[in-house]
Amino acid sequence: MNGPTLLTLARILLIPILLGVSGFDTISGDVISLAVFLLASFTDWLDGFLARKTNQVTMLGKLLDPLADKLLVLTAFLILLDQDAIWVWLAVLMIGREMAINGLRAFLAAEKIILAASRLGKWKMTFQVIALSFLFLHRVHHLFQLTGLICMLIAFFFSYLSGFFYIKKFWQLLGKKILAEQQGHSVPKD
Repeated sequence: MNGPTLLTLARILLIPILLGVSGFDTISGDVISLAVFLLASFTDWLDGFLARKTNQVTMLGKLLDPLADKLLVLTAFLILLDQDAIWVWLAVLMIGREMAINGLRAFLAAEKIILAASRLGKWKMTFQVIALSFLFLHRVHHLFQLTGLICMLIAFFFSYLSGFFYIKKFWQLLGKKILAEQQGHSVPKD
């Protein structure tokens, strides 16, 4: 197992720690939760950077990285929902989108096709991390919550825009696979 994949696994292992410290239900617990969340988010950037720089991009990494991202983000949403820091409708739509896209990815992965992250998806993740970071501090000052909600609305926009393109790409890849199978050829990689 290479370094970038170990960082991805570290991100997954930070999730129970995030859950544990969020249970303190104090401002200091919120600050520690934010620190753990930011550390985990940093591993997301770092594992991708190292994988590309050292040419250690692996199939396992391509599958684990988005899963680790989703687990981290979903955990943060659930914590913040429990603390009434985010609107329920917004969290449900964001979580629903994450689950739908992960479902598409899992379906394609079973067909040995990888649906790579898009630039719009990366913008979504960036605004989502910024928004969740502010929302972790919602008890410190109401402006943190307001800023977090505004950033989450921006993430929501990128989330559904990128989701549209992921679905479009899904159907293109699936169509190529079906066409290749009908013609008796190997499946083209995209």
